[in-house]
Amino acid sequence: MKKCKQLALAAGLALASPMSPAAVSDAEFQALKDSVAVLVQKLSAIEQELATEKAKSAQLAATPAPVVSAPTTASADKVSFRGDLRGRYENIDKENVDDRNRNRIRARAAIIATPQEGLELGFGLATSEDGDPVSSNQTIGNGGSRKDIFLDLAYFNWQAAEGLNAIGGKFKNNLYRPGKHHLMWDSDLNPEGLALSYGNGVFFANAMGTWVESDSASTRSKAYGAGGQMGVAWPFDDDLKLTAGTGYFSINSAGKGPFFDADFLGNTVVDGRYAYDYDTIQGFAELALRLLGQPAMLFVDYVKNTDAGDFDTGWAAGAQFGSVGPRGTWEAVYTYQDLEADAVFGLWTDSDFGGGGTDNSGHVFRGAYALTDKVNMAFTYFVNEIGASTGNELDYNRLQLDMNFKY
Repeated sequence: MKKCKQLALAAGLALASPMSPAAVSDAEFQALKDSVAVLVQKLSAIEQELATEKAKSAQLAATPAPVVSAPTTASADKVSFRGDLRGRYENIDKENVDDRNRNRIRARAAIIATPQEGLELGFGLATSEDGDPVSSNQTIGNGGSRKDIFLDLAYFNWQAAEGLNAIGGKFKNNLYRPGKHHLMWDSDLNPEGLALSYGNGVFFANAMGTWVESDSASTRSKAYGAGGQMGVAWPFDDDLKLTAGTGYFSINSAGKGPFFDADFLGNTVVDGRYAYDYDTIQGFAELALRLLGQPAMLFVDYVKNTDAGDFDTGWAAGAQFGSVGPRGTWEAVYTYQDLEADAVFGLWTDSDFGGGGTDNSGHVFRGAYALTDKVNMAFTYFVNEIGASTGNELDYNRLQLDMNFKY
């Protein structure tokens, strides 16, 4: 535009030069000069307008674009979903009884929410037969009938202080199980009550109180269990760690009838009622190490019911080599157990060993291999004897073949 203005001025000057009067009259020349002046004025106005627009464009380009907030996902980040599915073939070979073969499934799902820092809420469902407190298995069959689903978890877990958690509702058992073995507690048992877990460096302590029966209007007598553990988890180095501790748990069951399914599961009975309370002391140790480049573990667990005068002790010891986890990993486990009739509360101990409950002894062989990060196959073989306290000891063998899926 500046060049246009210069050309217009040049044309005007040329017309005003001494050569021009010879060609045109004074009146014509003045009219031409006036036209050029008007043209120059208009060009100047256009140039000014363009300069103003250019300045506005530059200012707009220099101004940051407004920030558009993304849709909040805070609530979604505070809720997670997890679960597992297991398919199982099982063969049970009990002396003097025909073999039993069956196929079973176990399905569990839970929603876990963290509405604020340090607080976790959980709600979960699981398959089960008749609401069994120590088994989430459901036998396939009955004409393809629909299977029962039960409340499995309904709990809060609140970090009350540094290293201290308060837990309540129906929750995963917070008491330590050496070797993940089931001498006192089946892994499927989810207690109902209140619990505390504390950890501070190498020291830990767990306490738990749970209702066996809380309803005074129930045909079953009210009963409560309470106790805890304390111990140390001492890392000698990166590849060697010792966990050891002691515990005590008491259930006021003496003189009361069965609490589930009219079955005392190996405990001594007098006139249809429990003969003893279960005031059980515990001592345990677990050594985690690496062997030939693989994780390994040794454990021992001992229990004694101080209220019973006979058949009052139990123990288990075992070893594990390898650890199933990501694809291609595997493990091999061996355990020996000897659990007398009144060493522990029979309803809550292992539901598979010796057919469940107490008054059993023998071996457990287990192996597992991870096909993918979320799928593994496993076998467990029980070679047990049952009924020693009755004087009628029988062989009891059990084979389980599992496919496990996690999500």
